[in-house]
Amino acid sequence: MIFTDTHTHLYAAEFDDDRNEIIQRAIDKGVTNFMLPNIDEASIDPLHKLCDQWPENMYPMMGLHPSSVQENYKTQLSGIFDYLQNRKYYAIGEIGIDLYWDTSLEKEQRKAFRMQCETAVEKDLPVVIHMRNSYDAVIEEIKDYNSSRLGGIFHCFTGTETQAKEIINLGFSIGIGGVLTFKNARLSKEILNIPIEKIVLETDSPYLSPHPFRGKRNESSHIPLIARILADIKNMTIEQVAEITTANAKQIFRF
Repeated sequence: MIFTDTHTHLYAAEFDDDRNEIIQRAIDKGVTNFMLPNIDEASIDPLHKLCDQWPENMYPMMGLHPSSVQENYKTQLSGIFDYLQNRKYYAIGEIGIDLYWDTSLEKEQRKAFRMQCETAVEKDLPVVIHMRNSYDAVIEEIKDYNSSRLGGIFHCFTGTETQAKEIINLGFSIGIGGVLTFKNARLSKEILNIPIEKIVLETDSPYLSPHPFRGKRNESSHIPLIARILADIKNMTIEQVAEITTANAKQIFRF
């Protein structure tokens, strides 16, 4: 089985003490493709270093996370966009709108999100979207691109079946992670009728560990745990889930 973790921050400081061990553990469990979303200017060098160390497995994205957006977002994005000229990236991400911690910069987040979506269209790249407490705001922005080439993944989906279908109708797929394994998680019911061809697997490591590792550092080797739950929901084998979700990821990211 070959799995793809479509959203992992393996370059983060949380992995500095045992990063190679964590990566090898994932590979040993069949997780051989790792999609790496950027956060901000400070995360670029660690991200590039990891990709250079594991060139056959790591696939970088470039973007500005909404929680890192500041009033000088245009200057921030200018620096981010400069990197797009220098090496290959597989998506614009992680981008979006986050209204969980702070709503004071919503206007700036929206503008930064739109600028990055426009760049994705220009560069013919998918986007990886973060939407914490901001589903309506993100959809409002995305609908303007309904007739364009914009597509990609709504990362860490935890919404309703209706929302998932709206996302799919806009040309996107949904990223499913550790939340699916939580006891009494309604997500399993919400994705029951969502085609698996529109689902990809992710960890968002080091965050959002699946059961039974909830509360501990997440890692990419947990992808098979998520896949097994998804297989049960879809009445499929885990081998089928691995094959289909990896094919989905390859279609989106073109790796």
